[in-house]
Amino acid sequence: MIGIESVDGVAIARLEHGKVNVMDLEFCQEIAKVLPTLAGERAVVLTGAGRAFSAGVDLKRMLDGGAEYVAAFLPALSDAFQAVFDLPNPVVAAVNGHAIAGGAILAAAADHRLMSAGTIGVPEIFVGVPFPASPYEIVNWALGPVAGRRAILTGAVHGPDQAVAHGLADETSTPESLLDTALARASVLASVSPDTFAHTKRQLRAEASARIAAARATGEPEVLALWTAAATDGRIHAYMEKAIGAR
Repeated sequence: MIGIESVDGVAIARLEHGKVNVMDLEFCQEIAKVLPTLAGERAVVLTGAGRAFSAGVDLKRMLDGGAEYVAAFLPALSDAFQAVFDLPNPVVAAVNGHAIAGGAILAAAADHRLMSAGTIGVPEIFVGVPFPASPYEIVNWALGPVAGRRAILTGAVHGPDQAVAHGLADETSTPESLLDTALARASVLASVSPDTFAHTKRQLRAEASARIAAARATGEPEVLALWTAAATDGRIHAYMEKAIGAR
């Protein structure tokens, strides 16, 4: 589900899960397992296989699994985001296609984000579910409170140029040069001494990490209740029907 290769000491971690790399329980568990093993690399480039970076949460699995699946999935989802956010070495997201909802959060968790194709955004509020603490804090950390609030409350999705304008990406690239440019950016970040980079990164993320830890320690019962309700009361089904009809 995650392909790993190395180029001059930079690990390329490629999301490889179905057609659009949707985030189900097993995929989130795999991200949380594999990404921390790359902490010893000079840097990490995170990208997607196929036509998408990640289309976000697998809503169909949530409908099929119901309350029991939701209870197992939500902590695994946060674990996956934190596996990227907490890596001490440089992480560059090479967004090769659609990065929707959870896919956008994975990109936001990186230190630098390039985008070449597709759309990116966080439409959870229109799915009918709230953010757990980790994606909320990651969005606010990456975009800042004003742009983060706009991204979350509007649920808007953007192509590459507008993604840069709204803070969801740092720069655009052509599809042909995306990986090479990402490797170049990663190498620049990796030129900083590893202990200095890791310490600086911890400082930059310390407040967000502390808030995530505090919220997760409570179990986030209201978030769990709202996601469970959404999986069983028809709102997720209605969103999926609307999304399919809009294509």
